[in-house]
Amino acid sequence: MKQRIITAQRIHLESHIKKHILNVDLLLENPVGVAEHPDIMETIEKELGMIAEYHDKLEMLETYF
Repeated sequence: MKQRIITAQRIHLESHIKKHILNVDLLLENPVGVAEHPDIMETIEKELGMIAEYHDKLEMLETYF
């Protein structure tokens, strides 16, 4: 059971990382197509912050469990 929970958490964290990477890619490829994000640089910075947060959690999971 422990390993299944750890695996599920790893998949969850990796999925969030991929989602935020995709968001940055979309902003970089077509920044004018995202009307609700007028400050592209700020939006990318927020997405990078989310990537870093989930990456740190993934590292902690892999290091300690």
